Amino acid sequence: MPSLPIRPRRNRKSPAVRGLVRETQLRPEDLIYPLFLQEGTVDEPIESMPGCTRWSLDGLVKEVGEAVAVGVRSVVLFPAIDESLKTPLAEECHNAEGLVPRAIAAIKAAHPEVVVITDVALDPYNSAGHDGIVETSPDGDIKILNDETVDILCQQALCHARAGADIVSPSDMMDGRVAAIRAALDEAGFSEVSILSYTAKYASGYYGPFRGALDSAPKAGDKKTYQMDPANAREAIREALIDAEEGADMLMVKPAGPYLDIIHRMREAIELPIAAYQVSGEYLMIKSAAKDGWIDEEKVAMESVLGIKRAGADMILTYFAKSLAAKFG
Repeated sequence: MPSLPIRPRRNRKSPAVRGLVRETQLRPEDLIYPLFLQEGTVDEPIESMPGCTRWSLDGLVKEVGEAVAVGVRSVVLFPAIDESLKTPLAEECHNAEGLVPRAIAAIKAAHPEVVVITDVALDPYNSAGHDGIVETSPDGDIKILNDETVDILCQQALCHARAGADIVSPSDMMDGRVAAIRAALDEAGFSEVSILSYTAKYASGYYGPFRGALDSAPKAGDKKTYQMDPANAREAIREALIDAEEGADMLMVKPAGPYLDIIHRMREAIELPIAAYQVSGEYLMIKSAAKDGWIDEEKVAMESVLGIKRAGADMILTYFAKSLAAKFG
């Protein structure tokens, strides 16, 4: 056999050498743990998302503590709101005594070092199940009112900031909401509260299990007039540039796995930190295939999250955060 001066396998010959040349590093602190919560004292398994739970406040605090113990430093909260509290104007979203403000305070009291991120959107609180205020025509057609929604989102963000949130994360995809929320926070003295904007949130089919977890699906219509068309990539960069100009501190791509190209394009186009959300449908596909014995859940979960990081994400929202972080110990 002729001499081969170039042998790439030399860089793979042992764990130590592979570690030296590894290009992408994944750490527990790169992971953000999405957590569901509900009123009451019962911790309820979520049928549509095996392995996930709707936590009571006591259960939530305990779960956060267990995540911290394995190195996870950040959590994001999603509330399941009782139907009796849902209204057309979603007033419960800025109730200072509501579920989310109490959850923020409970986490901060027990684990002050944890970064608490809150979802800013109306769909958990809106009786129509949309991220914005709905106007219905006499013919039954619906329209999502952008500016009226933004006014309420500002009130919601302020409510979360007053409760102690470190980062507010508008997921509604209304135009102008980042600038409005930034101005509202600054005027109220919360200039240190960060904004993680859902910049490129696609109208995806991967959200189904999440909507089952919170019973937050739209009652009529769809979200295509505000969430992005899955066919579009350049539009994501336009959204990113606008959000950066309006004062976002971090940008998000959602979903993550089917949109690795968008993560990469955004990483190349802009300097801000990039987050990516490995959503419920991505999670459930891995869990389901592993349950049937077709794949190794731990290996595939780790590989999927590593791929998101390799594409350019600085931080990753994933339901596997706690279990993956435990593997780094």
